[in-house]
Amino acid sequence: MVTVTALARTAALVGDPARAGMLAVLMDGRALTASELARAAGVTPQTASGHLAQLTEAGLLAVARQGRHRYHRLASPAVARMLEGVMAVAAGPDPVRAPSPRFPRDAALREARTCYDHLAGRLAVAMADALVARGAVELGADGGAVTPAGEAFLRGLGVDLAESARTGSSRRRVFCRPCLDWSERRPHIAGTLGAALLATCLDRGWLRRNEGSRAVTVTPGGRLALRHAFGPGCACGEA
Repeated sequence: MVTVTALARTAALVGDPARAGMLAVLMDGRALTASELARAAGVTPQTASGHLAQLTEAGLLAVARQGRHRYHRLASPAVARMLEGVMAVAAGPDPVRAPSPRFPRDAALREARTCYDHLAGRLAVAMADALVARGAVELGADGGAVTPAGEAFLRGLGVDLAESARTGSSRRRVFCRPCLDWSERRPHIAGTLGAALLATCLDRGWLRRNEGSRAVTVTPGGRLALRHAFGPGCACGEA
């Protein structure tokens, strides 16, 4: 059972602007060095080291060594979900009228971005809407499922559902669940299915990552492919 003390300690760690900045830049699933995270947070390397030690000790970050370098990443999808939830609350009750949260501010991030290992933003919500509308996916308040018709549709796109199910089972992750999008205030698809959808879009060249950002860009071929697969609501973005 989570104690009030543990809850307050975690909230305090995330609440520091420098630590929040480092956690936010890791939301695209990358692993970065202390120097890279220091630059992202606008603090000295010495200050960053102290923050990173606290985040690692609390289980929010994991560290991997490669040669002389230590790479930091979010410890789990649960940490990413927590951060996305905080961003949704920070955006206020009305995303149109409320001041923009500090992270993220870029319009490109609102359009399409990575949320740890799955797609988020307006494009991701439009894809989720299309999958539900065509009866491919059923989403509830806490979980989701792919219908038989949805299995055929997703396999036609190249999504490896069997591998997604195995990955979810081996890592004790949910296969399909709704994730409240901080900018759209409506759900996109997370879980191992969400990760597989993002991987398929990247592998097929429909999306490409933007250097140094969580934003992803829809390629010219991707606009055509997404429009064909999911409908006109997903034909967005400029290469």
